[in-house]
Amino acid sequence: MKKIYYFVLMPYVLGIACLVAFNIIGSHIDNDGTLVEPFWLIPIGYLMFFIGLVESLFFGIIYLVKTNKKI
Repeated sequence: MKKIYYFVLMPYVLGIACLVAFNIIGSHIDNDGTLVEPFWLIPIGYLMFFIGLVESLFFGIIYLVKTNKKI
């Protein structure tokens, strides 16, 4: 597989890892009544998905431009 595919797939893998880690870690309520949870993993996971989508579109457009020049 080309290096570019790894570059595009990495944000998707990191996004899935963040969301899975959030579910595995879980949340609990402390003795003083505060909620303890790794909330920061949720926005980072969605951000990684968005970055992967932008990269996919960008490299897809580049691929289409390169293939149309050859014709």
